[in-house]
Order: sequence, then C-alpha cells, then structure tokens
Amino acid sequence: MKAVLLGVGQAGGKLTTAIAEFDADAGYGAVLDALAVNTAAADLDPLPLETVLVGQSRVNGHGVGGDNELGAEVMDEDAVEVLDALAPKVTAEAEAVFVVAGLGGGTGSGGAPVLVRELNRVYDVPVYAIGILPGRDEGTMYQVNAGRSLKTLVREADATILLDNDAWRSSGESMEGGYETINASMAKRIGLILAAGEAVEGVGESVVDTSEVINTLRAGGMAAVGFASAPAAEDPQENVTTVTSAVRSAVMTGLSLPSATDADAALVAVAGDPDRISRKGAEKARKWLQEETGSMQVRGGDFPLDSDRIAALVLLAGVERSQRVEAFLERARQAVRDEREEKPDPAAAFDNDEIDDLL
Repeated sequence: MKAVLLGVGQAGGKLTTAIAEFDADAGYGAVLDALAVNTAAADLDPLPLETVLVGQSRVNGHGVGGDNELGAEVMDEDAVEVLDALAPKVTAEAEAVFVVAGLGGGTGSGGAPVLVRELNRVYDVPVYAIGILPGRDEGTMYQVNAGRSLKTLVREADATILLDNDAWRSSGESMEGGYETINASMAKRIGLILAAGEAVEGVGESVVDTSEVINTLRAGGMAAVGFASAPAAEDPQENVTTVTSAVRSAVMTGLSLPSATDADAALVAVAGDPDRISRKGAEKARKWLQEETGSMQVRGGDFPLDSDRIAALVLLAGVERSQRVEAFLERARQAVRDEREEKPDPAAAFDNDEIDDLL
C-alpha cells in the first residue's frame, strides 16, 4: 500500500518518523512521504521530516498545554496551511493517508480529528488514523482527551488503528525508553501492513495486496495489528505448527491493542520464504482466526520474504466491542465524571469571623 503519513503532536511525530525509517531501512518503498505538524516548535526541531508549525498566532510555538479544545481550534484555523504542505506528497500513486497521533496530548488529540475530516473532504483515497492511547498513570486530563478524541476519530476516519501504551511498556523501563520501544514495535507492524504486496521477495501462492488491506479496514471503527515470528525449518511440512503458533502469538500476545479479538473482519499474512511456508498451516491458522474473532470475513495470503523465519501479520478491524476498548472507555468516562465534580474553593477554609480580611 503506497501511503503518505501525517504525524500530529509530539507522539504522532515520533511514531511517524519510526514508521518512515522502518520502511526506508527495509527498502519496501511503501511510505511515499511524511509530514509532521505541531503547535510546539521544540517538538518539531529534532524530527528528520518536513514540518509545519501551527497556531503561532495563538500559542507562539509553545504548544497548547494539553488543552485539546485549543488544539482543535488552532488546527481548524491553520488546516489550509497543513493541506498545502501535504498536497505535493499525496500524488496519484498514493493509495491511503495515515494520520498518526497520541490521543492524550492537546495537539494530537485535538488536531488529528480536524485533519482527518479535512483530508476526507479533499481526497478520494481512504484516510486512516493511528491513535496512541494514554496509560492509566498519565492523569485524568489525558484520559478525557483520549476519550473525546477517539469518539471523534472513529466517526471521521475510515478506520482507526489503536496502540495501547499500557500493554507495551515494560515494568521498570524509563518512560522515554519505553516509548522508543513501543514506537519500534508499532512501526514494524504498520510498516509491514503497508509493505504487503509492495516489495515482496519471491513468488507466493496467494500474495496479500493493497486491496486486501483496504477491504479488511472497510469494516471501519477501531482496528488492531499484531505480529509474531519464529525460526522455520527448510521443509514446509515441518512448519505447520510454526505457522499456526505464529498466528496465535500475533493475536494473543502481539496485538497493538491486547485482548481485542472480537472483530468484524480480519486479515492474516504469513511472511517468509515461500518454499518454507506450509499451506496446511496457513489454512489451519486462517480457520482458527475465524473462530477466535467470530468473523466470517477472514482474508489470508502470503508475504514472500527472503528469510529463515516465518512471521505472522494480523490485522483486525471492528474491535470496538473488545474488553480492552471498553476498559479504556470506562476510564475515560470516569475521568470526565471526576473532572465535573465541583472543586472546593480554597478560600472557604477562611469563612469564619476570627480572621479579618485584609482588604
């Protein structure tokens, strides 16, 4: 899938960079170009991408301070500037645009839905979102921001692929180091989805192509992507279990949104040396995925690669009924309730006659 990436906010810019670099390093050529947008100049400076600083008249390059209403306002005001910068990148070759954003911060959560809406108004190709959910420990404001942003993104985007920070950050890992690890893992998953059918090595029996990805995501709503790999024997007959185990691992432990196995549609691509891929294993894995997701729309195919390993790439669409999504939405709803509770007036402690007012 030939795609153009648009990173919004700090987290969106970093993940966009990671995806573009993964694609370039692998030589797939699926990422046509990328652009990063932010209200904070300091977050754009380190990125090796073309950038656009928005909201200068409102926040003077200092960011929106987590205020996603302000983030949406400034993005709406400067949307034409972003679209003008993106226009030369979305050529006739482009098959999709991906808007990438952290959903907890102000610029990403507020600006991404605005840009998705505007892009869908301008372009005929699908406009997808990649949204990063904040962790439980990131505070009430981030939960509220993410809940509001996700609700809007799901409505505006053709599909929204989710990444759950909580599930991917290792215990004891620093926050910065944790995010780098998460970005690398997610970049591989998204990068391989984009590369499907683009830069394959060898001839597969049934190669996954762009239309399979688009048709799977046509279910809309929320989506998740999983990956797992294992060493492969030279004889494909010995790789039946290898293929099925890789697919199970991709779903059970390798999803960007863990436990999101109740899906409306699914795609499974078995990657590796075509001479090592077990057809029996691939078919068994596809049937298992059909049972696991409860979907009759399970597509499958090959992703030929020159490798001594077999990998499974799984894309699930329509996962909004999953327990993981419901748990996040409940956190967001609780955060909204907490935010609405009336805060005590600090001056109320002095409502007595023993202390006189100064003025």
